[in-house]
Amino acid sequence: MSEQHGVVFPFVDGRRSTAATGRAVVADALRAADPVGAGSAARETNWRQGYLSHFRRLVEAGLPTPEAATGIARAGLAGLHERMRFVVEGADAPVAAAFEQAGPELVSETVAGSGTPERELTLPYRGERLSGDRLRHRLDDWLTRGVLEPSAHEAVSRVIANPEWLDLSDRTVVVLGAAAEMGPLRSLLRWGAHVAAVDLPRPDLWARLLDETRELAGTPTLPVTKGDGDLSHRAGGDLVHDLGAVTRWVSTLEGPLVLGNYVYADGATNVRVSMAVDALTDKLIRDRGAGDVALAFLATPTDVFAVPAGAVERSTLNYAQRRTSKWLRVPLRTLSGGRLLKRNYVPGSDPGINDSVVLQQGPNYLLAKRLQRWRATAYRADGGLVSLKVAPPTRTRSVVKNRALAAAYAGAHRFGVEVFEPGTANTLMAALLVHDVRTGNPGQPHPWEDEAYGATHGGLWTCAYEPRSALGLAALLGLGAAR
Repeated sequence: MSEQHGVVFPFVDGRRSTAATGRAVVADALRAADPVGAGSAARETNWRQGYLSHFRRLVEAGLPTPEAATGIARAGLAGLHERMRFVVEGADAPVAAAFEQAGPELVSETVAGSGTPERELTLPYRGERLSGDRLRHRLDDWLTRGVLEPSAHEAVSRVIANPEWLDLSDRTVVVLGAAAEMGPLRSLLRWGAHVAAVDLPRPDLWARLLDETRELAGTPTLPVTKGDGDLSHRAGGDLVHDLGAVTRWVSTLEGPLVLGNYVYADGATNVRVSMAVDALTDKLIRDRGAGDVALAFLATPTDVFAVPAGAVERSTLNYAQRRTSKWLRVPLRTLSGGRLLKRNYVPGSDPGINDSVVLQQGPNYLLAKRLQRWRATAYRADGGLVSLKVAPPTRTRSVVKNRALAAAYAGAHRFGVEVFEPGTANTLMAALLVHDVRTGNPGQPHPWEDEAYGATHGGLWTCAYEPRSALGLAALLGLGAAR
């Protein structure tokens, strides 16, 4: 890795190795709950191709008891915090050393919104903006088709019925990754929230964000360097390289806080920025206490999850009813050696294990997202308020720039999966965040149920086939549309 500054991977055998680190962290997480699985992960010689089974074991090993799942989460977090490093003046140090680094001084600047707060939940969908009964009918259709879990339908319906919940001006919502397509920034500002917006110090990014949000009702507060220059040239904070400075700025914000993690980067940088956010999160909780900080995350649907029996039953029914079962499924499975159009679950599984991982995304992507799930599980076990929601497959820029993924998403509807547009997805996820903040999101009996609660998986959990076994066919069917 070329960058040698800020949050970095550790040296392993003379180089900063993402594979060795990922392998070791997964082994750390599994060691107490599944010693055999930990040993298997530690011995994996081809991590970039063989990582998937080990991430699946991280879910399976936590199923026997809530304590097992929480123990895996805590051990995984500890492994990352012990192994990842922060480069200070050319020397490696623990990530916590970032908080002692001087760094740039960031102050706050608030931009007053000029709009009127919206007090009715509306959802952009296929060129229209749905509200009231039309929005309820859309939710009903998604529920009928298995696009979202019943708990998600119930949660959004409660927000529709309680429009006063949209007013989050009684707290500060910190949006880390303010420019993220899947983030809630624009929805929160439409509803009049006070948002602390953090993203990279890039003038083009801030010029666009400020232009898009100045006519909304909310009041974004930005971290800025002192001076009188153009705001877009002074705004922003670099979590990876100036972690201490951004953390100090967040610590000055008036509470109560909702700390939202919406960061994303390509490749290994995704782990680095996710690790930076987790270090900030850990310090903020220690300094302010769980009562003053709620955490918010979006989980990717292209991961491994335990899913409710209802999703398994729906998938089993879909498998029995698919027209391809009459003439296409058997020859395809035979010709592919059983790799194509496999059942999504063993019928009757409770819970089922849904494996929707897209191998092209790689182990660093999965590790970054698993880090967020671990923090959510651990914080919830400590009594903190957590909103972690499985977001739907969405046509974000990071997805459509990959031609294979873009084609697969274009053909996904042939297999009962709905792929969302960013505006629909991020508004829906913002509504679920509002629900969780206003209701306190009481915990479920087991961490896997917390992760499944309110999931909007687009149909990946209820489709007839294991998603990866249909991905290639979906790409072929969607190739023309993607072009």
